[in-house]
Amino acid sequence: MFQPKWSKAKMHLKCFLSPSLKNRVDYQIINYRKVHDRLGRAVITVDKKEIWNMCTITAEIAHVRKECEIIRSSAEMYEMDSHNKTKARWNLAHEQIKGEGLFAQYDFFDALQQYFSTPINISLQSSNTLIKILGLMDRRVGKRTLIRLYDSFQTESELVQFFYKLRCEAEGIKVYK
Repeated sequence: MFQPKWSKAKMHLKCFLSPSLKNRVDYQIINYRKVHDRLGRAVITVDKKEIWNMCTITAEIAHVRKECEIIRSSAEMYEMDSHNKTKARWNLAHEQIKGEGLFAQYDFFDALQQYFSTPINISLQSSNTLIKILGLMDRRVGKRTLIRLYDSFQTESELVQFFYKLRCEAEGIKVYK
């Protein structure tokens, strides 16, 4: 889990944000005091409109459902003593829901930590949707790189494509064919 205070992490994140998106994109953390684990959601807004909501409760519900699907499809009985199988099933379900774009607040913090310590070219190729989006909005990514990425980003999820188009529009790049 990410250790620094959110205010420092947000300031660090905003420093990486492209100048063309400075006043348009914002990151917010909403914690619920009365929830037992005090986790809430992480939100990315564009022009003060919520674009991506990474709610812990929603992600955990989806995670449990995905794990049940995996159990049903594998046709194996749930074994109390098989810790390795349970952990593997949990990891598989977690990766599948992240692949669908369902992130929890703790996934946001984990992705931030990885993004801060990864070179930008690796971030743009990441299998993690959030890291890829943060990389797209990074000031270290120039116009030529954005144009070069056009073909590879056509097969990405709608969310990644949205942020790609947002960045291109902000930079004045017309890459839509």
